[in-house]
Amino acid sequence: MDDAAGGRWAWAEVDLDAVVHNVGVMRELVAPAAVWAVVKADAYGHGVVPVASAVIGAGVAGLCVALVQEGVELRDAGIDVPILVLSEQPQSQLGDLIERRLIPTVYTDTAICALDAEVMRRGCGPYPVHLKIDTGMHRVGAAADDVGVLTDAIRTSGGLSLDGVFTHLAAADEPEHPANAAQLATFAGSLAANGLNECDMARHASNSAGAIAFPAARYTFVRCGIALYGITPGPGLSADHASVVERLRPAMSLKARVGFVKPIHPGDGVSYGLRFVAEEAMWVATVPVGYADGVPRSLAFHGGEVLIGGVRRRILGAVTMDQIVVAVEPGVRPGDEVVLLGRQGGHEIRAEDWAQCTGTIGYEIVCGISARITRHHRGGGPRH
Repeated sequence: MDDAAGGRWAWAEVDLDAVVHNVGVMRELVAPAAVWAVVKADAYGHGVVPVASAVIGAGVAGLCVALVQEGVELRDAGIDVPILVLSEQPQSQLGDLIERRLIPTVYTDTAICALDAEVMRRGCGPYPVHLKIDTGMHRVGAAADDVGVLTDAIRTSGGLSLDGVFTHLAAADEPEHPANAAQLATFAGSLAANGLNECDMARHASNSAGAIAFPAARYTFVRCGIALYGITPGPGLSADHASVVERLRPAMSLKARVGFVKPIHPGDGVSYGLRFVAEEAMWVATVPVGYADGVPRSLAFHGGEVLIGGVRRRILGAVTMDQIVVAVEPGVRPGDEVVLLGRQGGHEIRAEDWAQCTGTIGYEIVCGISARITRHHRGGGPRH
């Protein structure tokens, strides 16, 4: 009974074959552009080393991370493909970045000078960098007016080489948003004005939604994150894009086992605050998984369900830190499998369903499945 859970009655299963399939969907879509896989935040909660190994085997050309530490973890696991760090990092991290051959992103003169000095000190230049341009999201990146100066600073430095230039779209998951056209026009203008259209210069602008919605913005490669995990990149993608989105397969299932079953009586309240009160005699099951594991506390107040025995079962009352209570029928027993995310019988509960219930996005749901939940990886071919 505990074979999948490793001793705890709550676990996640990650289908690496689904990840490989999703890579294939995106590679076919964007060719001849390449796909780089975004594996930051522990591969969006799916387990970074197994996922990275699977996507490399499936033909991605590189990986993207948010932190130097994430890149170090990949290198220490034997991952040897190009790894791009998507924003400037503390100067204290530059040694690890260079030693592990991570590709830094730069967009300030301060970062360029510090990186150049460290490369020159180590005598390991020319060291490749990517320059990020802020075309309108106003998070990080160089202003379009500063691109020429920063490009010159990189090209005239003693230790750096400008190998790539990129931007990020603020509203790619809403293809009709006017910001998309404005940002892409700014990016194209900056490339042209600063001589950055050379064929050996990597250029990239699109995340998963952008890769699907904007063929002209695929450039040299696209940065695919959420699509590789089989989650819809955004509700704004229209019927025009359904043929792609519908081919994506969710990779993560969240499962548990029934821990306790009992009858309750009319007037009995359930869970903190007693916000659910039984109107009639019924049976309830306690499942040992809660908000400390990534189940949103408010899920029950917005129609949240689980699957037991192939039947949808309503969550009753507040999700607690370690447990939920669900409505069941007589015959459900301790040890029965519970599916919180995934398929059972003819039903499926997706991260997008939780997101819609709780007013967030699928990204937050899967990233929020905590480290208390052991990941069990299946399929995907040989792994490092």
